[in-house]
Amino acid sequence: MNFSSAPVTFSLIAINVIISLIGFSNADFLDKAMMWPYRVKREKQYYRFISSGFIHADFIHLLFNMFSFYFFGTAIEFYFSQYGLGGNVSYLLLYFLAIIVSDIPSYLKYQDEPRYKSLGASGAVSAIIFACILFQPWGTILIYFIPMPFIVFAFVYLGYCVYMSNKNIGHINHDAHLWGSLFGLVFTVALIAVLAPQMFTVIVEELSHPHFGR
Repeated sequence: MNFSSAPVTFSLIAINVIISLIGFSNADFLDKAMMWPYRVKREKQYYRFISSGFIHADFIHLLFNMFSFYFFGTAIEFYFSQYGLGGNVSYLLLYFLAIIVSDIPSYLKYQDEPRYKSLGASGAVSAIIFACILFQPWGTILIYFIPMPFIVFAFVYLGYCVYMSNKNIGHINHDAHLWGSLFGLVFTVALIAVLAPQMFTVIVEELSHPHFGR
C-alpha cells in the first residue's frame, strides 16, 4: 500500500479509523456525532450530516466499510484523475455529498422520532462502489479468497444492506447504502457527461463484454 498512489483515499480511511476509535471508547462523543434527525430538526445540528459518516458501530462495521472503500476508493481516485474528471476535487465532492444526500431520506422519515439514531460511512462507500463499476465492472475483488467481479460485489453489498436494514440493528443506517449507490451512479454519469462524454461508448462496450478475472 503506497500512500502517494492514493493520498485522498488513505487520508479518508485514516480519519474514519481515528474518529471511529474515539467513538468506541467515548459514548458522549458518539452520541454527539451520530445522525439524530430529531435533534437536527429542533436544534439545527446540521453538522451531524457529516460527522455521522465518520463513525461506526463496532470494529466489524468499520472493517467492512474501510475494506470496501480501500479497493474501490483507490480505483476512483485514479480514474477521476486519469480520465480528466476533475481529479481529487470531484472525488471529495462525491464522497462528502454522498454522505449528506444518503442521509436526507432518513432525516425526512425520522425527524419526529426521538429514538432514531444512525451512523456509518455507508452512503459514501456505496457511492464510491457504484461509481467504480462504471469504469471497471468486470474487475475482481477477493471475498474470502473467492474472486468476485466488481459489479457482482456491488449488488451483493447492496443486498446485504437491504437485508440488514430490515433487521434494524446497531444504529447502522443501511438505508443510506441504497441512496448512496444511486447518488454515486448519477453523480459520476453527470460528471462524465459534462467533462468526458466520449467515455460513454467505452463504458457501454465494457459492460456488454464480460471478462472475468482481470
